Amino acid sequence: MKRTIALMPLAGMITFGLFAFMAFLIRNDQLTPIVGEPMPVIEVAQTPEDSEVETKPKTLLQPPVPPAPMPKSNMMPTQEGMDTSFVYQPATVDLGSSVSTGIFDGAADTDARPIVQIPPKYPMEALSSGIEGWVLLAFDIDPLGGVENVKVLEANPKRIFNKAAKQALRKWKYRAKLVDGTAVAQKNLTVQLDFNMET
Repeated sequence: MKRTIALMPLAGMITFGLFAFMAFLIRNDQLTPIVGEPMPVIEVAQTPEDSEVETKPKTLLQPPVPPAPMPKSNMMPTQEGMDTSFVYQPATVDLGSSVSTGIFDGAADTDARPIVQIPPKYPMEALSSGIEGWVLLAFDIDPLGGVENVKVLEANPKRIFNKAAKQALRKWKYRAKLVDGTAVAQKNLTVQLDFNMET
């Protein structure tokens, strides 16, 4: 205890000395002049005199020519039991046997008609090897015209073009078959997709 009391004046002097030294350091920092960066010199350039502008005569663009309308297919009356097929390059769609009158009256029966046919992508393996072939597919059309239940029936050569053919057929869209004015599903339709190298 006596030793602590004896050291109190010494501790007070050290503390006072530290505070005095800090005050000295702060005062010296404030006295140093602040030197800023020199201001950049801005030169004002005169704008050149306006010269006469040459005007080019306007050429009128002709509006693009609209594409020619697709020719309408003439639907001929068919007999029951006949095979009706839609031909699409490079595919042939077999819609099975059906009766079609070819006469349009609001509730006429019509077969499904393809509206969107996406051609298949040529597989890179077959393209690099120069392989050609075909795939015969079976499929169904739902009442909305979408393709479902795609299956490979035959292929030549086997398995090379199957995946590309199935992917392409799933993207096809049909105008659904109408029976008494109501869209109905169609089952077991077939189509052949050909894979030919363009020459």
